[in-house]
Amino acid sequence: MGLDNVEKLILKNRLKVARAEKDLTQDNLSEMVGVSRQTICSIEKGVFCPTAKLAFILCIALDKKFEDLFYFE
Repeated sequence: MGLDNVEKLILKNRLKVARAEKDLTQDNLSEMVGVSRQTICSIEKGVFCPTAKLAFILCIALDKKFEDLFYFE
């Protein structure tokens, strides 16, 4: 893939599935990682793209590798 196609990439996630596997609510996860429930909801819906730092924290909280939680489409 050339650099000219990078802008077309969309970061997707499996946050909702990973959260359910840990039996966590959006509230639970938001408290664990220090953001609002609305932020978690927005990430799950693909409305908000997390920063690298937040993505890393989410991976730690959900015990997932980055590539298991986030992917490009």
